[in-house]
Amino acid sequence: MAVDPRGADLKRYLADDPGGPVTMLNLLRFREGGRELYARYAAALEETFLPRYGGEVLYAGDGATPLVAEDGQAWDAVALVRYPSREEFSRMVADEDYQKVTQWRTDALEEAVLQATAEWPARA
Repeated sequence: MAVDPRGADLKRYLADDPGGPVTMLNLLRFREGGRELYARYAAALEETFLPRYGGEVLYAGDGATPLVAEDGQAWDAVALVRYPSREEFSRMVADEDYQKVTQWRTDALEEAVLQATAEWPARA
């Protein structure tokens, strides 16, 4: 299972850009022992890379018993991370320093979903 975006994924992500901020939905399933590696990655992300690229963690937490889900759709953890733009997120993942720590994320995860979301327009 893929856990990291590839070049073609990032090109499509940028081509579909509606503009404005983006909140990335992260659904995470850890390998055995992966939580500790992911914690190292998350600390580096919050201390260095989110401030550098204007990102912020809106929510991060452990998964719990799903109320509505098929078998295999439960996740170990969920995070919502907001960036000022898709371009800033892309710049972050291309950053040489980020590339040095992202291996911790890769090694920590058995499966992941990383999905861009767009805020719904305000209701009248």
